[in-house]
Amino acid sequence: MYEPIRTKSVHSTMAGTSDFPHRTREEELDIQLASHLAALLAVTDELHAHAPSTDLDAAAERLARQVARLRGGRPPARATTTGPTRTAALHRRAHALAGRALVVAASRADTAAAILAAERMDAHAAALATDTSVTGTLAATA
Repeated sequence: MYEPIRTKSVHSTMAGTSDFPHRTREEELDIQLASHLAALLAVTDELHAHAPSTDLDAAAERLARQVARLRGGRPPARATTTGPTRTAALHRRAHALAGRALVVAASRADTAAAILAAERMDAHAAALATDTSVTGTLAATA
C-alpha cells in the first residue's frame, strides 16, 4: 500500500559517525597547558634577552622540554628578539602565566609541570620583591 523509503531519514542520530574530530578532556588540557607554558617560555626568553642569567637559561630549557613533551615531541617556537623592555612588567606577566599553567597542571595531575610552574612563580615573585624600583611601584599602587 505504501512505497518503502529509499533515502536515509533526516531524523537519524549521528551516534556512529563523526564529521569532525573530537578531543578528550585530557587532550584539551594538554593543549591548554602547553599553550600556557609556551607563553611563559616566550616571556622567559624576553627576560633573558634583557637580563641574561643562568637561572633563566635553565628555566627556559626546562619549559621548552615540557612544551615539547606535551606537543608530542614538537619543539616550541622561540623568539630571539632583543631590545629595551620593562623588566618588572615582564616578571608580572611571567608570574601570571606560571599561575595559569599551575592551575591547568594541577587539574590534569601533571606533577612535573605543576612543580615547574610553581618554581617559576616563586622565582618571578622573588625577582619582583628584590627590584627596588618595582617595590616602590607596587607600594604606590597598593
